Amino acid sequence: MPVNPLSPLRLALNSHLDLLPVATLVLLNKPFNVLCQFTDSKGRRTLADFVNLKQVYPAGRLDYDSEGLVLLTDDGQLQQKIAAPGRKMPKTYWVQVEGVISEQALALLRTGLALKDGPTRPALAERMPPPERLWPRHPPVRERQSVPTSWLTLTITEGRNRQVRRMTAAVGFPTLRLIRYGIGEWCLDNLAPGACSTRTVHLPQAQRQTKRPAKRTKRKPV
Repeated sequence: MPVNPLSPLRLALNSHLDLLPVATLVLLNKPFNVLCQFTDSKGRRTLADFVNLKQVYPAGRLDYDSEGLVLLTDDGQLQQKIAAPGRKMPKTYWVQVEGVISEQALALLRTGLALKDGPTRPALAERMPPPERLWPRHPPVRERQSVPTSWLTLTITEGRNRQVRRMTAAVGFPTLRLIRYGIGEWCLDNLAPGACSTRTVHLPQAQRQTKRPAKRTKRKPV
């Protein structure tokens, strides 16, 4: 039975939420060839070309040549909750690979792989059709006419450097296009490339004394 928005219960709940500290969370669909930082001495496109809000910083990073969801916030503890490796927040990717991904390769991704920097945690890996709402990439992916391509959805709980690309290469299917679709409970939905969506996140009482988020140090794209 629906709750009357003017009922004492609903008014009490709303009053409780009003007392909680809040943080700003920005969801950005980062286009291809955009740095996941706000400045660049070489004149390349950065987050500043798409995010107009002040005092928000990325929670984690996404490679220059990858696309998709980037979360930014003005709250240091929320940034840490999203980005800290120990939190194991799941990240879901849509991955276009060269070749038709095999069940054997998917099984290896699911159980974990031995990479140069150590074994990966088990991942969720499934074949998927090409995304229905997929936008064109500029420049487009270079595909060989004699070699088919396929798509998979891959969910990992780590954030190593270029991890997804290294994982698909290790099972014999190089990544051609990489789109991050979701981080934890947040996802792209219908967010267009370069577009932002701003949310208000209610924080636990313990976070009332919130520190500003840490600025990301500049890292050379690889």
